[in-house]
Amino acid sequence: MTLTLRALLGACAVGALASAATAETITVATVNNGDMIRMQALMADFNAKHPDIEVEWVTLEENVLRQRVTTDIATKGGQFDVMTIGTYEAPIWGKQGWLVSLNDLPAEYDVDDLLPAIRNGLTVEGELIAAPFYGESSMVMYRTDLMEAAGLEMPEAPTWEFIKEAAAAMTDKDAEIYGICLRGKAGWGENMAFLSAMANSYGAKWFDMDWKPQFDSAEWKATLTDYLMLMNEYGPPGGPNNGFNENLALFQQGKCGMWIDATVAASFVTNPAESTVADKVGFALAPDNGLGKRGNWLWAWNLAIPAGSQKVDAAKAFIAWATSKEYLEVVAAEEGWANVPPGTRTSLYENPEYQKVPFAKMTLDSINAADPTKPTVDEVPYVGVQFVAIPEFQGIGTAVGQQFSAALAGTTSADDALAAAQVLTEREMKRAGYID
Repeated sequence: MTLTLRALLGACAVGALASAATAETITVATVNNGDMIRMQALMADFNAKHPDIEVEWVTLEENVLRQRVTTDIATKGGQFDVMTIGTYEAPIWGKQGWLVSLNDLPAEYDVDDLLPAIRNGLTVEGELIAAPFYGESSMVMYRTDLMEAAGLEMPEAPTWEFIKEAAAAMTDKDAEIYGICLRGKAGWGENMAFLSAMANSYGAKWFDMDWKPQFDSAEWKATLTDYLMLMNEYGPPGGPNNGFNENLALFQQGKCGMWIDATVAASFVTNPAESTVADKVGFALAPDNGLGKRGNWLWAWNLAIPAGSQKVDAAKAFIAWATSKEYLEVVAAEEGWANVPPGTRTSLYENPEYQKVPFAKMTLDSINAADPTKPTVDEVPYVGVQFVAIPEFQGIGTAVGQQFSAALAGTTSADDALAAAQVLTEREMKRAGYID
């Protein structure tokens, strides 16, 4: 902790004693990702500006967070005043009237500065119903030293064939170096985020234009076969348990030759205080198969206010601070520009200081390469890149993810996992009335 931050915290502690009697407490539910943890350590700035508001944090693992906030908002439980939700939940919950409009954020918030690709996904009938804390796509992060030692050069826009070749060349299991690390943990936002985006680049899709599931297609079989081959032959042990945070730790420890995952990870893998390979990391676009779609997703973690909150004004004050240009400057002052939450504001990518960050351009290019309105090679009836924006997807996606994670664990075959995915998805879509 810097001296500046200590001094601010000390000053806030004194102020807090004076204002504790009148302070309004809001409860914020968030995910245990690095940027959210960092924000909790930088609350001195908010506390100084809003001594009348106290913030209580509920910080949860991604799958648990989703369960808790979904249950709370659907039952109007009122546990949380601010929820961290994804690009998937925002439009669905907004249409249900479950979220408070943020159209009246102060003028200095500069809503027009939000990146259009991100803002559009958070707007329902002209109402901004969530504010993006950070936006992301996915890309290839790789060890430049291992790539060079393998006699290979990573293209800026690699193919899956190159990824397979490089994964084989960089694997040295005796040295505990694995050519590729990918998500294997079951969950619609864990392994299925990766696999759905990968499937798009293979020409696969979740549903055809009549909402019939497509797991019995040759494209899905090719996707899952290649994924299992990469993980089983060139991936680390414990793959079925590895999500974003587990793979981040493996990469930081120098155990991954390549990692295809969220662009937001770039600041953590290049931070010398956290990563043993910080000076040996390169970046490339997510792979493709020459079919016109890359295997990258589009996502934002956003802050939203459930309609049941009794503390809307205080919640809005917190959201306006946490997703502001000024907050980016707070992070930059304490942690450096490389560590500011990425992918939300045009002005950040126009900032000369941020343009010096080695992964800034690749992050923006990756975000712009994803098109949620046309996510697949063939025409489909849904929007969403690594998810399908229908309420039923959360349950279906996780159930399919469990089948594919079981295939990775070796407790079922690829063919049986795909067949089970087809049956369960068809059953749920019939139950929901999409198909007869």
